[in-house]
Amino acid sequence: MAIAAAGNFTRAARVLHVSQPALTVQIRELEQTLGVRLLDRNTRMVKLTRIGQQLSPVVQRILRDVEGVVHHAHDMAAGVRGAVSVAAIPSSCSTILPRTIAAFRREHPGIAVALKDVTSQRVLAMVKNEEVDFGIGSFAEGDSTIAVLPLFTDRMRIVVTPESPLARRRTVRLKDLVNVPLILMDAQTSVRMLVDRAFESIGHFPSPAYEVTYMSSAVGMVRAGLGVAFLPSSALEMSEMSGLESRPVSHPGVTRRIVAVQRAGRQLTPAAAKFRNALAADCRHAGQDGAE
Repeated sequence: MAIAAAGNFTRAARVLHVSQPALTVQIRELEQTLGVRLLDRNTRMVKLTRIGQQLSPVVQRILRDVEGVVHHAHDMAAGVRGAVSVAAIPSSCSTILPRTIAAFRREHPGIAVALKDVTSQRVLAMVKNEEVDFGIGSFAEGDSTIAVLPLFTDRMRIVVTPESPLARRRTVRLKDLVNVPLILMDAQTSVRMLVDRAFESIGHFPSPAYEVTYMSSAVGMVRAGLGVAFLPSSALEMSEMSGLESRPVSHPGVTRRIVAVQRAGRQLTPAAAKFRNALAADCRHAGQDGAE
């Protein structure tokens, strides 16, 4: 195409930044490979043969496609375009993540973010299997296969009706809840694991009155007077809490660290790294760390 546009091997070679003999060899090899003559040559100029003219639109389309691939690759490398997949625990999916995604999409419209709402155990499995770019949750420390970036600290609170004697206290001790009907999250969730370990540390093994999968269900059961719910403070702002009260629990074992995790030794794509950094910045800006 450069030769056809220039009408001359020498001028085309300068445009392509190759030597004229090298360009001549390339054209000869191309014609031999295709089995057709592409260029008519004379002492004054070079022009496309009839077959060359017929192939010209196809070649131009291929060149545009290749150029598009190059530009797209450059955009992805620069984090201008791309796709990010994140697995996260439900409390994060309903609070900090939607706000971060909305702001991130306004600033980076060429990057799509896919969010998967799963339990902590499933988050970890998806990260290790490389089903997602990174995950968000609360995990036991010491796993050398994952790299960890702390995001914020989340404290458990109890949710009660205003009529409950517990609502008259500023804080509640775990031993005050031993004989209270408890509404706890599913055993596979990080919230439930945290609560179970905290009770075990005082020699009590809780038997929940009700187990739920969704935090909204726990809030509804409290409202119906069925018991006391343990919920993370980060999730309470998204729950319909009108007519209910929440109180902090004075026990060090009911605090969890929310982190971003990725496969150790694997580098995030530029788009995924940009989103993870934006999330970490949002957590810092929102004052999530240590918030009740």
